Amino acid sequence: MRIAVAGGTGLVGRYVVEELAAAGHEPVVLSRSRGVDLVAGGAALDAALEGAEAVVDVSNVTTTSAKKAVAFFDTVGRQLLDAGARAGVRHHVVLSIVGIDRVGLGYYRGKLRQEDVVRNGPLPWTVLRATQFHEFAAQTLDRVPGPVAVVPRMRTQPIAAREVARHLVDLTLAPARGMAPDLAGPRVEQLVDMARRLLRARHERRLLLPVRMPGATGAAMTGDGQLPLPGGESGPRGSQTFEEWLVQQVGSHAVQ
Repeated sequence: MRIAVAGGTGLVGRYVVEELAAAGHEPVVLSRSRGVDLVAGGAALDAALEGAEAVVDVSNVTTTSAKKAVAFFDTVGRQLLDAGARAGVRHHVVLSIVGIDRVGLGYYRGKLRQEDVVRNGPLPWTVLRATQFHEFAAQTLDRVPGPVAVVPRMRTQPIAAREVARHLVDLTLAPARGMAPDLAGPRVEQLVDMARRLLRARHERRLLLPVRMPGATGAAMTGDGQLPLPGGESGPRGSQTFEEWLVQQVGSHAVQ
């Protein structure tokens, strides 16, 4: 099966491409580096989707601005859906985030817009909300280099990005189901603690400064806002813990 992966050069996208190829499918990467501008759309996008039976959208934009996030996900979502309809795509799959309707971050407003565009679009669709990845701790630390590491206080149930990719592939090969059950990792963690353990494993001497976001957003982040909803405990769970992921990434000698 020919399956297009929007954002196929990113963290999850690379794993989706690998999983599709390993299963004998033909992944087609949609990214600017491959000559396809997801924002502009046009002939290059139409050509890339020719013969594709499904699209997996794991595209991303690095911003904390609600305005920029909404503009990006609205535009890319519509471009992919319209081009997919022209190409005869039969299933449109999107990766989203657990808790975006409960935590008032600007980026999450963009993801909510993406979900809304897909929900009202012309193609059969599936949206998978997943919790933050194990890799999120490193992304947070690396976002602002220097002697001080500023890390937001946040409860999360992190999952390995590769396990998210594997689940996305399974959903893509199945019939469209609308909102899929939330996907989360095996254990609830504190982001600050994850970052502290990662710094220690990487032998980085940085001052870790935990910061609580203000107002309702901070309350949701430090509470259950980014965990699967009560009653959703029966949803799918990844198997790799953050500690196991850390050992895999930096070696057992570094995390002891």
